[in-house]
Amino acid sequence: MTENPVKFPCGDITLEGIFHLPDDKSPFPVVIMCHPHPLYGGDMYHPIVYDVCEELARNSIAALRYNFRGVEGSGGTYGEGITEQEDVRAAIAFALSQPNIDKNRLGLAGYSFGASTIVPVAVNDTRVNLLALISPVFEPALWNILSQYQKPKIIVAGEDDQYAPSSYLEKMIKKLPQPLQYHIIKNADHFWDGYETEVARKVSDFFVKGFKV
Repeated sequence: MTENPVKFPCGDITLEGIFHLPDDKSPFPVVIMCHPHPLYGGDMYHPIVYDVCEELARNSIAALRYNFRGVEGSGGTYGEGITEQEDVRAAIAFALSQPNIDKNRLGLAGYSFGASTIVPVAVNDTRVNLLALISPVFEPALWNILSQYQKPKIIVAGEDDQYAPSSYLEKMIKKLPQPLQYHIIKNADHFWDGYETEVARKVSDFFVKGFKV
């Protein structure tokens, strides 16, 4: 597999990212992977973000991770999760413009803040076939938006998550339509130290089966 540094436009700013491409014959399905909160050190180099992308590429799925606006070499400033939705849309447009990508097999994945940014985008973009949410920390309004997403989705959370207790998640997922996978990782918390590989494999398996790679 290869990791290619990329830059792509988002309105009047430019975002930076890294495209993970498998070694197999293209065209590949593609997953856009969004990082945790930029005001708390989140960026595209976070181990969860990197490991998910690497595991996807090992399984013949291209993956694009990128820095939200205002992070590292990406232009602009923090937008409270609102303008970051434009970043997600720009990443989708860039990924689908690449010649080695199957435009009919698109997935979104996000960790914590990243999960929050992709939900409204997925609900309003019919091209998004699959949705993966890692450690989602949502207000009830966002769970209500997610309930409109009728396509396959997966939620992966730690049993000891400090910001979204499993008891709360179990209550909220009852609002969600099938198909849905829900995984609670025993002893893991919001930061996943030591559990990165397990998370990456669960997320990758979901996309492999969903895309029928």
